[in-house]
Amino acid sequence: MNKPSALPVLYSLRNCPYAIRARMAIYVSGQAVQLRDIVLSDKPAHMLQVSPKGTVPVLVLQNDKVLEQSLEIMMWAFGQSDPNNYLMSDSPNTRAEMLSLVDLFDTEFKLRLEKYRSAKRYHDESVLEHRLACEQYLKMLELKLSQHTYLMSDSPSLADLAILPFIRQLARVERQWYLQSPYPNIRKWLNDYLQSRMFSKVMSKYPMWLTEKSLIVFSADKPLS
Repeated sequence: MNKPSALPVLYSLRNCPYAIRARMAIYVSGQAVQLRDIVLSDKPAHMLQVSPKGTVPVLVLQNDKVLEQSLEIMMWAFGQSDPNNYLMSDSPNTRAEMLSLVDLFDTEFKLRLEKYRSAKRYHDESVLEHRLACEQYLKMLELKLSQHTYLMSDSPSLADLAILPFIRQLARVERQWYLQSPYPNIRKWLNDYLQSRMFSKVMSKYPMWLTEKSLIVFSADKPLS
């Protein structure tokens, strides 16, 4: 492993779904980064300098190239190492289908999920309407998971990691409904991930990054601090 100070820098937020999926890809691909967990009310000057948009995740590579989108970071991680074929590189058609599915959930589903979460949060009468809108996408995943263990096949792919954090959010909106909903395959898929060592490590609570002197290495190995 490179010296910790020479590793790429990842600005992250523990419960942000985009940051979660970036960390999962980094973990699964066996990469190591300097983890800088931030608080939104006190964003580091360096992060704002390299990425004025001010949202996480942000990955600063050793050559000072900045990756500002979670999917971009995931592709970078698996571009470094992908022994389990998360990018499905050996099947161009399936890979294209996978990326299309991720895009669908990043755009259409995410918009409907935010409306559902907001309606529930503010006790809006439109909760059912927005839940039903989300269910159209859940039915799609349920069908896929009835055919194989993961979304694309019997092996995990980038799609599983990319979509999982949003399904995790949905499962918390109306917990009782979710537990009784007609989506047993989704529940098993999500629960298997949430109970995994990988997810436990990805969701570990690390100290907030405050100064250049605070160094935390995030990888599949035990973090160094």
